[in-house]
Amino acid sequence: MLRITGGQRRESGPDGEWVMRSIPGSAAVKAYRCPGCAQEIPAGMPHVVAWRPYGDGDDRRHWHSSCWERRSRRAPRAPRY
Repeated sequence: MLRITGGQRRESGPDGEWVMRSIPGSAAVKAYRCPGCAQEIPAGMPHVVAWRPYGDGDDRRHWHSSCWERRSRRAPRAPRY
């Protein structure tokens, strides 16, 4: 991982290039749906936000930290509604 400004890091993996940031529980003020497991990330839970280094940032996704680490070994699941 290459550390860059603002607490963001660039990461390369089998799924391509990503920019990611760790979100501490104190800064996690909303609930999100993890694309790795389709389960909710509740407000207050530390997690990771990641996006592609190109584009306008609309592709940012919030992941459970463990799902982010395992993403290259498992395809994302469709969210359950």
